[in-house]
Amino acid sequence: MSAAEDRADVLRVLGGDLSAFEGIVRRWEGPLVNLGYRFCRDRGRAEEMAQEAFLRAYRALGSWRQDSTFSTWLFALATNLYRSELRRLPLRTVPLEAAGEIASAGSLLAQIAGEDRDRAVRNAVLRLPAKYRETVILYYFHGMDIAASAASLGTAEGTVKARLSRARDLLRKKLPAALATTALEEA
Repeated sequence: MSAAEDRADVLRVLGGDLSAFEGIVRRWEGPLVNLGYRFCRDRGRAEEMAQEAFLRAYRALGSWRQDSTFSTWLFALATNLYRSELRRLPLRTVPLEAAGEIASAGSLLAQIAGEDRDRAVRNAVLRLPAKYRETVILYYFHGMDIAASAASLGTAEGTVKARLSRARDLLRKKLPAALATTALEEA
């Protein structure tokens, strides 16, 4: 994904070629949906949030100052939108009847153990205070580096490093108990 392509498409859109926005959407749709999924754990909702992020980006395209890459600006916009959306709307749940069948008992046990561990980690992350949770999601789950995470959150890089350190400390304290509880529930 080229910053030059993004810049060229933005300039074309601002110049009146509205079809150039399609290139931006094609390049960034997957990453924005993935980021949304990391926030809400619901694919449909993540797609809706990404669509709203593109709409807002399109409307605010002229405000991109080009002192950072377009992707940094886009992810900051999306992160702020996703945070606002999650505060506004409760998480969606899926009824148990909607879950699919699992192939075999052996794979079911392995899948349950992995899912329980993943759930314990995810729940521990979701219980972190918002400033730590958002930083962990961007850095670990979405794979952003310190600079990109800082830009998306609108904070200094040192703040991101401090939040990650504090979040890891909190998780070290919370996870052993959460994993032990998960192991007891499996027995």
